[in-house]
Amino acid sequence: MNAIVLAILVMVGLCLARVSVVFSLVVAALVGGLWAGMSVDQVISAFNEGLGGGATVALAYATLGAFAVALSRTGITAMVSDKALAWVGARSQGEPGQAGGIKWLLFVALILVGAASGTVVPVHIAFIPILVPPLLGLMNMLQLDRRAVACVITFSITIMYMTTPVGFGTIFLNDILTNSVNQAGEGLGMHVSTGMAPKAMLLPAVGMVLGLLVAVLFSYRRPRGYQSPLNEVKDEKVSRPTLSRKQLLMIGVAIVGALVVQLTTGSMVLGGLLGFALLSMNGLFKWKDQDDVFTQGMRLMALIGFIMIAASGFAGVMKASGAIPELVAGSGDLIGDNPGLAALVMLLVGLFITMGIGSSFSTIPIIAAIYVPLAISFGFSPLATLALVGTAGALGDAGSPASDSTLGPTAGLNADGQHDHIRDSVIPTFIHYNIPLVIFGWIAAQVL
Repeated sequence: MNAIVLAILVMVGLCLARVSVVFSLVVAALVGGLWAGMSVDQVISAFNEGLGGGATVALAYATLGAFAVALSRTGITAMVSDKALAWVGARSQGEPGQAGGIKWLLFVALILVGAASGTVVPVHIAFIPILVPPLLGLMNMLQLDRRAVACVITFSITIMYMTTPVGFGTIFLNDILTNSVNQAGEGLGMHVSTGMAPKAMLLPAVGMVLGLLVAVLFSYRRPRGYQSPLNEVKDEKVSRPTLSRKQLLMIGVAIVGALVVQLTTGSMVLGGLLGFALLSMNGLFKWKDQDDVFTQGMRLMALIGFIMIAASGFAGVMKASGAIPELVAGSGDLIGDNPGLAALVMLLVGLFITMGIGSSFSTIPIIAAIYVPLAISFGFSPLATLALVGTAGALGDAGSPASDSTLGPTAGLNADGQHDHIRDSVIPTFIHYNIPLVIFGWIAAQVL
């Protein structure tokens, strides 16, 4: 058995058995490295060298968590939540159909915000720990299944980079996918343009849309109850600190300032720190409490940070083992002369690789060098080759325990400790997105 396949199976098995994702990644890296013939010292060395790749992201998540907690301490998130709950309560009395309309309005709003976060305002998942926790009370009142919300958020932050060459889509489609295919096809008679990539990814994107519709219309449409402190004190009037216009203005300045710094410097760390500093310096919470607030924020995002660091170490071991080229090349023995089977095997191999690495952006450069010559040998067109490589890279991003496409939704939906990362984010997104991506990616390879 290939070391990559074994390592992924070990990781998924341990995660499903409710073992910590961080522990699962470390054990899977050790098992995969040893199976590939590496010594323990080599595995540890490769793991340690890979850790640095996740440190920047982990620190960024920690500072964003601190900024999110600081915002909640000002009372602005409670005020927004209370107003939303009051509005829902007023609209739903005597009008049962209103709750359904509000649910769909919430879904549409999350999709639009998520789409904007990867394109016109490229903050990626930074909006989730700030926007989603204040909405949990509203979701509880609607008895909304958070697994459906996780699918909506994952869809919103994935679909745009797959299809739209703006923001992160420019990086994925132009800088990575198109360039990787051209480099691998140089001298083999294959050349693709940047305008071809969005067309090639259109059919796989249709699969994502169908997966989303199945999730929200069928799989998770039934009401699901969650414990809510707001619901437990229905008859008690909870006193909230009132915010003056000046305080609201300073909160707005902090949010806009954090966004501007992040966009101009490209650093989520600096953006989060600036937002936190502006809130603390303007007396929106007590100065003596700032250390406690920052610590709470880091604790909120600590699990995600450690998962990202461990995932980078895991990816380092897998790359050092040499098992990725072996997996791709070895799959050729199963294909024979069947182009349809070749497309299916390439997609499944991409799924395994991306699930382990946790990033479609990192997967494409690894597999393109081998996939493109293989696709040319089977007579696939340039558009079909782009669809195969792009879909094989995107597969596993939704559904990987170490992907920010699943870690992001968990960061927001688990703010009250009632959303399990594996069972409520990873498994739902894996089922509803990876299966249709395989099907529609395969169709794209046959018809383009």
